[in-house]
Amino acid sequence: MSPLEAATHNNAYEYYAGLRLNGELLFDEGLGLWIASTARTVEAVLTHPDCRVRPLHEPVPAAIAQGAAGQVFASLMRMNEGTRHRCPRAVIEPALASLATEDVVTRIGPPAADLNEFMFTLPVSAVAHWLGFPRDQLREVARMTRDFVACLSPLSSDAQLRDAHAGASRLREMFSGLLAQSGLREHILRNYEASTWEDPDALIANLIGLLSQTCEASAGLIGNTLVTLHRCPDLLELVQRTPTLTIALVEEVARYDSPVQNTRRFVASRCTIGDRTLEAGDTVLVLLASANRDPAANPEPDRFLLERQQRRTFSFGLGRHQCPGQKIAVSIAAQAIQDLQRRQQRVLSSPCAFSYWPSLNGRIPRFHG
Repeated sequence: MSPLEAATHNNAYEYYAGLRLNGELLFDEGLGLWIASTARTVEAVLTHPDCRVRPLHEPVPAAIAQGAAGQVFASLMRMNEGTRHRCPRAVIEPALASLATEDVVTRIGPPAADLNEFMFTLPVSAVAHWLGFPRDQLREVARMTRDFVACLSPLSSDAQLRDAHAGASRLREMFSGLLAQSGLREHILRNYEASTWEDPDALIANLIGLLSQTCEASAGLIGNTLVTLHRCPDLLELVQRTPTLTIALVEEVARYDSPVQNTRRFVASRCTIGDRTLEAGDTVLVLLASANRDPAANPEPDRFLLERQQRRTFSFGLGRHQCPGQKIAVSIAAQAIQDLQRRQQRVLSSPCAFSYWPSLNGRIPRFHG
């Protein structure tokens, strides 16, 4: 098994435990990457100023650089450093913090009947509705977002890349219409107008980025929560008796079986992490899911504990690029589980076969039958 194959492997956590025994960054000769697997090294890499989110020589992946998807990617705060990261974050993050997420799922209309579509569509629809899109546009926004997200994977086919460019173009058009009608969420507009950041195209790109971050990560969070409930019927009985525990359930799933297993950092100049010296141009594969299971971060890490004290979760990143939507993702996933309890109890109580969607970093169940 390789660290990339582990993302969708049934025995990933046993494999990660073996990697952590070394305690330091490891160099994988086959992949040509440094591997950070312990909580200490993961934190050190994610917070180091010389470990960047994109390689200096390729700010936009070559496969999408010439199309609409590449234009959106180039402006994403999570794919930039410095001003291009700080300005959009200063506008969007406070608005996310003020978001009232209660009952957002019930306000967007009946969910998709197919479980896999439900997992991908509901979270994006919820965020799109909050951003200001009317209910009759939510399904299209979710569909275009999923098309765009495909361009972020190195496994994407030529057809998926074409769809990603089309999806990015359509989303830009839809957000432009929302801005023109002053329909965008008031908190974001107010923050944008009060800032010195004057780049409406970049604002739109980062709102598309907010939807894209919601898409696969939230689908994985919902799906992995379902897998956990299927494997642990006592947990299902507990949250059915006490629905308020659903948030704690999802938070522990995010730690225990992370929907985002790894991310990458690119070394901009020579630096030292622990006892290892990294050179400019090196790449570090940061195993977030492994850090979640490090006993130095979470005692008894292989036990699923709803009432875990001082839970540390690396799934949403750390440092300057930590995901600002963690609270929203957890809330939406918890509401999705509660919605399934109300409308489709059988989905929770009857385990069904699943595999994982092909991915090098995401752990998203694909349910069959």
